[in-house]
Order: sequence, then structure tokens, then C-alpha cells
Amino acid sequence: MSPTDRGGRDISHDIGRAKAAVSLTDVSMAFGGKTVLASVTLDIAPGSVVALLGANGAGKSTLIKILSGVHTDHGGEVRVAGEPAALHSPLAARQLGIQTVHQRIGEGIVPGLSVAENLVFEELAQARGNPFLNGGRLLARAREIQAGLGLDWSDSVLRKDVTELGLSDRQLLILARALATRPRLLILDEPTSALSAAEAERLFALVERMRDDGIAVLYVSHRLGEIDALADRLVVLRDGRLTEDQSKPFDWDSALRAMLAQAQEATTARPVREGAEGDVALSLRGVRLFDGRAPLDLDLRTGEVTGVVGLLGAGKTELARGLFGAEPFATGSAELDGRPYEPKRPSDAIRAGVHLVPEDRHADALVPGWSLARNISLPFLKSLSRMGLMNTAKEDALGRDTIAALGVVARDEHSTVEELSGGNQQKVVVGRWLAETPRVLILDEPFRGVDIGARRDIGRRARSLAAEGAAVLVLSADVDEVLEIADRVVVLAAGEIHLDAYGEDAERDRVIQTISASV
Repeated sequence: MSPTDRGGRDISHDIGRAKAAVSLTDVSMAFGGKTVLASVTLDIAPGSVVALLGANGAGKSTLIKILSGVHTDHGGEVRVAGEPAALHSPLAARQLGIQTVHQRIGEGIVPGLSVAENLVFEELAQARGNPFLNGGRLLARAREIQAGLGLDWSDSVLRKDVTELGLSDRQLLILARALATRPRLLILDEPTSALSAAEAERLFALVERMRDDGIAVLYVSHRLGEIDALADRLVVLRDGRLTEDQSKPFDWDSALRAMLAQAQEATTARPVREGAEGDVALSLRGVRLFDGRAPLDLDLRTGEVTGVVGLLGAGKTELARGLFGAEPFATGSAELDGRPYEPKRPSDAIRAGVHLVPEDRHADALVPGWSLARNISLPFLKSLSRMGLMNTAKEDALGRDTIAALGVVARDEHSTVEELSGGNQQKVVVGRWLAETPRVLILDEPFRGVDIGARRDIGRRARSLAAEGAAVLVLSADVDEVLEIADRVVVLAAGEIHLDAYGEDAERDRVIQTISASV
């Protein structure tokens, strides 16, 4: 029988919340009018490992930053040990016992300080820290902290500038520092991304020890084997909403559906093509995306949209960047229209007619402060200039053409990219690479952070380009995005192809089952 208060109200849920190390109730967040988290309610119990799954753009990073005190302007309530918590800064979160090891290792490292100073940085930075913690005392404290993780760096290593450490050692340093405070909740965001197998095993043992010691762990990873081994519970975020909550034993087919696929009726029917058509525009033979993995062969055909589906770490971006010459393949060969294709840099690919819409438009595509027209013209300055002088009339016309072709909502071609919504920024990036008709168009996560209208506009333009004779490659972690646009579906996992199919052989159930079986 459920417990009740004096008025007869069922209070079992309240008791559960009071026992939680950290709990969220109806937590929501929006950026620029776009909802990123929608009414997320979640309890994380002491002594438990809760795995958080979600495709790119699902809202995982936003949720982590709310718990870490980075994002403060959110709706809903966060409680720590049953009490309302004001996580108004990262320091406030740490003081309440929430420690975060971010995926981007650089966020936790302080360049210019020694390894030892980085290990004791929390104590040095806080008023309660010992102002005389220096010299021998600092080294002694650093040794204590590293011992908590089983590290055995010598004093000479501890005295080095932290930037001299490799990526895996930096990751271990941040972990050791986080555990030194014995946190109430430890958030691990892709913690093994920079670790060797032996270092990862040491981390797993540590996570199990923390659970036994009563520490709550929120474990974010795309590596399902790790989650299956470590987690007591998994929750799935999709489009900012919790779509799945499971305890062991995990139903991976159900979890992947919740993470990767919308309801069947929500998707547009995929173009039906029963087999390969068109000429081979670009072919790969014996290309190895990751050391120790089998090489792959892949043909991209004219008039065809090839969709590559894979989770984070599958090799999608490595494939895209290799084709574009940004990170040339170490092994194997490629041919473009039957001739050797060996781009050493992106400019080689552009000249050959191979264009890439990159995964991260902010880091790799858009120039802040520049106009829409100038951003579009950037890769094609040579064809838009004469004797070193830019033809601004042609540049402006190019901007206006892109606005018209893709339905970009902007004041005019002179609008800066910051004035545009995320979906319209993505249209600008896509439109840039259509300024000169490509032979091969590569779209890496082209629909991330865009609304359904922008998604359809981009998808229609990609399909029309294929109809005009180009080969189009779309790479995404979202099964439905690929099924909506592609003639052919390829499943990639750990750098290897596990499915390459058309028509009925590429239906959603088979795609998801293949992903589930390959991770």
C-alpha cells in the first residue's frame, strides 16, 4: 500500500524524490524560440549509474549544462538531496556536489598551470582553499588526488605544464580532480572518447566503486556496450523529450527506436528504388576509416541519394572529411568519374566538384559578422573576382538566388548570419555549395537544429540536385531523416559497412535491427 499524508494524498513519489541525489521536474529550455528541452522529469538515486542516450541535437548537452550551472535561464525545478537548488553558476553546482567531466577536455584544463596545479585547481580557486598550498604542499596534495584514480605520475610529470600531457592523460586528470571532492552526482560526458582500452577498464572499475560508495553517476555515451556493462538504468532523450526509461535488462531495440526513429506516421514515404541506377560518380576501394577495422568499398552514383546512418563514432564524419580532402584517407584509393581522386586539401575537392556541408556549421562553415552573400561566396572567390577585385554585384546576386532557391528567411543578402535562425543558417550553408553545381554533394548531419520546414526545403533541394545528375551523400544519426530522403541506405558502425540496401531491404525495422546488432 502506498504511503499517504494526513489528508490521504499519495506521497510515495515525494518520498522517492527526497531520496534522489538530484531530481529534475518539468525542466525546459529554449534558444531563440526553439525548444531544446521540453518538460524533462528525472530522478537520479544515490549509488546508481543512469545512462543518458540521445542522438546529436537531442538535448543531452543542454541538460548537462543545466545541471552543471552553465545554463540558468530554464523552466522547471532542480532539487539536490530533496531540497530546491539554485544552480546559478558552475561553482554553485560544484558546491552542491555536482561535478561534471565534459566531453571537450579543454573545458576542464587550465593552460599555463602545471599538472599539479590543475589537479588541485578546485582548492586553489575557492576561498576555502589553503592560500599557502604551494611548493611541497601542493605536490603532496596533487599526489593524494591522483592516487584516488590510481595514477602514478612522477613529480617531474606533476611539475610539467598541463598542455604537455596527451589527451588521455588530460581526461584522467579531470576525472581525478572531480573525484577528489567526493561528489553527490558525477556527470561523465563521453568519458572514454580519449582513453585507451586499458584506461577505459580502469574507469569502469572506478565507476563501479563510486556506485558502491553511494555516489550517483549520470553516464553519457554512444557506446552501448559500456552502458550495458555499467548502467543500472537508461533514459533516452529525443528532440528534447524523455522518450524511454528502462531498468536492466535493457531492451536495446526499443531504446534505439526511441532514440533514432519517430512514429511511423510522422515520416514521409521514402522514394522507392529497388536497385542501383545511374553511373558511378565516385568510388572508394579499400578505405580504412579507423585503425584495426576492416576496409570498406563504396560507390556513389549519379542521380541517386545515398543515406549513411550511424551513431556517434560510427565513422560518418571521417568518411565525409576524407572525401573532401580535410583529413585524407590513410589507406585505400578513390576514383572520380573513372580517374584517380586524391584530394590533399578541401580546395582540391572543390576544384573537382566535390562539395561538403559540414557537421558543425558554426565551427566549420559560417564566418560570424559576415553577410549572407559573403558567406555563400567564400569558397568561390576566384570565379567571382577579376585581377583580385571582387565583383560585388555577382556576389549579391548569388546571395539573392540562394534566398529564393531555398526559401531563406532574411532581410536581404546583406543580413549577417547572426540575424538568421538556425534553420536559415543551415540553408545558407547548403546554398553555398549549390552556387556552383557539384558533381558530388556531401551533407553531414544537414538537418541538425532545424525545424521541419527547413528540413523539407533542404531535402527537396538535395533530391532535385540528384535528379539533375549529381551524386548526393547524406550522413545522419537519425534513421527517419535518411529514410525520408535517400534512395539507398547504408548502415555504418565503427568504420565498417553493415548494411547497403535499396527498397524493401532498407525498411526502418531492418535498419534499426542492423544498428542494434552492430554496436
